[in-house]
Amino acid sequence: MTNPSHYLFRILFFVLMVLVVVSFLITPIANAFIANVALNGMILAVFLIGLIFIVRKVALLRPEAAWISAFRTLNEARLARQPQPKLLAPLANMLGNKANGKISLSASSLSSLLDSIDSRLSESRDTSRYLIGLLIFLGLLGTFWGLLETVGAVSGVIGDLSLKGDNLENAFANLKHGLEAPLSGMATAFSSSLFGLAGSLALGFIDLQLGQAQNRFYNDLEEWLSGITKLSAGIGINSDSDASASAYQAALFEQTAESLDRLQRVMVQNEDERREGNQHLVNLNDTLLLLADKHEIQTQLISKISESQIELNSNLSKAIDPSSDKNKEELRLHIRNIEKQLMQLINELRLGRDKSVEEIRQEIRLLARTIAVLAEEAE
Repeated sequence: MTNPSHYLFRILFFVLMVLVVVSFLITPIANAFIANVALNGMILAVFLIGLIFIVRKVALLRPEAAWISAFRTLNEARLARQPQPKLLAPLANMLGNKANGKISLSASSLSSLLDSIDSRLSESRDTSRYLIGLLIFLGLLGTFWGLLETVGAVSGVIGDLSLKGDNLENAFANLKHGLEAPLSGMATAFSSSLFGLAGSLALGFIDLQLGQAQNRFYNDLEEWLSGITKLSAGIGINSDSDASASAYQAALFEQTAESLDRLQRVMVQNEDERREGNQHLVNLNDTLLLLADKHEIQTQLISKISESQIELNSNLSKAIDPSSDKNKEELRLHIRNIEKQLMQLINELRLGRDKSVEEIRQEIRLLARTIAVLAEEAE
């Protein structure tokens, strides 16, 4: 792939030569510029805008050429470092990430791809052509503007010219003073024409370098793409039917490949969802085991409490003296404390059981949703 930097060097060399010529003719050029600063300044501004625009368009070809070179050399690391191409965006989208494999294009794809790139290159030069025409227009505008001023001033001088009397010196002085306006108009006309035509000529040469750079880039791209294009056409009287059959087969193969690609994506998605469902089942199993452990612990605790209560009742029946009121009062207080503690323990057990049941319900709902989604995708 040709490096577009050569054309940038040509443009730079040409601009330097123009600056050298201007430096030698700086005095007459400055006088011509002063004749109409507004219009000549506009011409100079349009020229600078066109110069920057064309240089930018040539410079934008460098990353495109670098991307093609990286793609042709099958260098994935170098290709990853390259920015995504803008001019070759259709080619990048069509080829995708196939730098590590064999690529091929059909003749119809090559034709549409080259047409798209050619239209993009042509669109990029429309602005430069417009700026060249604008420079010519501004030069002609200054010319006609100056001529109008000249004609009007000459008409005024002729109208004011008078040879009455014997004072020819005053008449000549008036004529000399009246000719200053026509000469100023002539200066405006010629200076604007000079700057406009010279600017269009210089910008046209720079635009020519842009066209050569784009044509060289397009030719190199076409040669490379032609080498990876598959051609299929029949020979003889059945060429049209064979070509139609080949086109149908190619379309069928492309459709089959797309279907397989979609099937692969669906299978991968189903596999991920199946793994997620299995994980939910494992989590549900762990939750059930944890709940069973808690239930067993609660059962053991209740058994111990029952045994302790039975033992306590037997001890109390032995230790209580029915004839003592003091012992009865202490027994009532002790029993109330035991009842409060038992009620608190029962409430805590109920809350723990309700919480465990709610967790199981949530896990079962999540598992049901997962199974329903898997069933719908399987259908």
